[in-house]
Amino acid sequence: MKFVKIPVLAALLIILLSCDLKTRSGSPVAAEKFTPAEAFPALSFELPVELTSPEDGTNRLFVVEQQGRIQVFANKPGVKIKSAFLDIASKVKSGGEMGLLGLAFHPDYRSNGYFYVNYTRGNPLETVISRFKVSTSNPNLADPASETILLTYPQPYSNHNGGKVAFGPDKMLYIAVGDGGSGADPHNNGQNRRTLLGKILRIDVYKTEGALQYAIPGDNPFRGNTEGFREEIYAWGLRNPWRFAFDRKNGTLWAGDVGQNKIEEIDIIEKGGNYGWRVMEANELFKRDPENKATLINPIWSYPHGADGNSVTGGYVCYDKSLPTLTGKYLFGDFTSGNIWALTYSGKEAVSNELLTRLPQGGLSSFGEDTQGNLFMLALGPGKIYRLEAKK
Repeated sequence: MKFVKIPVLAALLIILLSCDLKTRSGSPVAAEKFTPAEAFPALSFELPVELTSPEDGTNRLFVVEQQGRIQVFANKPGVKIKSAFLDIASKVKSGGEMGLLGLAFHPDYRSNGYFYVNYTRGNPLETVISRFKVSTSNPNLADPASETILLTYPQPYSNHNGGKVAFGPDKMLYIAVGDGGSGADPHNNGQNRRTLLGKILRIDVYKTEGALQYAIPGDNPFRGNTEGFREEIYAWGLRNPWRFAFDRKNGTLWAGDVGQNKIEEIDIIEKGGNYGWRVMEANELFKRDPENKATLINPIWSYPHGADGNSVTGGYVCYDKSLPTLTGKYLFGDFTSGNIWALTYSGKEAVSNELLTRLPQGGLSSFGEDTQGNLFMLALGPGKIYRLEAKK
């Protein structure tokens, strides 16, 4: 995923997001049954990449801005005021696919005030996963001096940083890590379990272990291995899993993994699963590797580059009460086309995929969800937040 302002650098953005722009063909406009409407017309944001909310009973929303700021505001359509909850722009290296990319509130945020962020910093270029704490005197202000760094890992290139952090139903912290960047995964990080790159990680932030600021969950697939595999790994073989989310009813982990030259994919992430990159791009062979004898997991859905876009943005299984016809469907989209779809599935098999609408301007950077399950879409360039409304 690549983020720059729209429309000034839109062409560069499209190139860097998914490497190559291919012939366009795809879903017809006539299939659209919904329209995007501004959720908070009086507010705008600077390169928004994440929207989330803590389970603390306050009904506030928090929006992550790529340069290194988090904004907080009341979850009301007529809200006119936002304020800076956290500003760490001086620590963050932003631009392109780098920046402050993820935010997750601790499951016990109401009592401990902890939240976790994923950001890029330079000299050396690396990703930082760290914990901050809210101010003891102001619930709308974090303490920037409270940072505790949990984990860092080097970034050999400036793209494919992943970025999502989220707590699962098991209260473990999950982290999306891209393959390290460049193109075609030149270091084969996706298949190398001795590196954290190209993986979904899972750590226990309730404990510490040895020199770590966290613990390795006892059932992580490589805990205690003797082959040098990183024990934080939950799943591997991913290229750039920019956004993932848990089904709030059954805990299924869904991820959108950005493709290389041809195909975008949606995966259901399983513990210990290998999702194929760079041997496979979605369900097609990308680079033959006779040494790789692993069992590879195909995506539940994929689409070719073309009119449908070329940079998938993972979303959520829908439980938004204002969208009853979409209940239980997986909503996702594409950054470059602005398409938003609803995937109907049975178990781990896709049944159908329906085009719902397109954002009025490109740059679908992320989906968001509040504590009630209401869904939002973030438009990067305009800096606006949208909701879906059924066409009348």
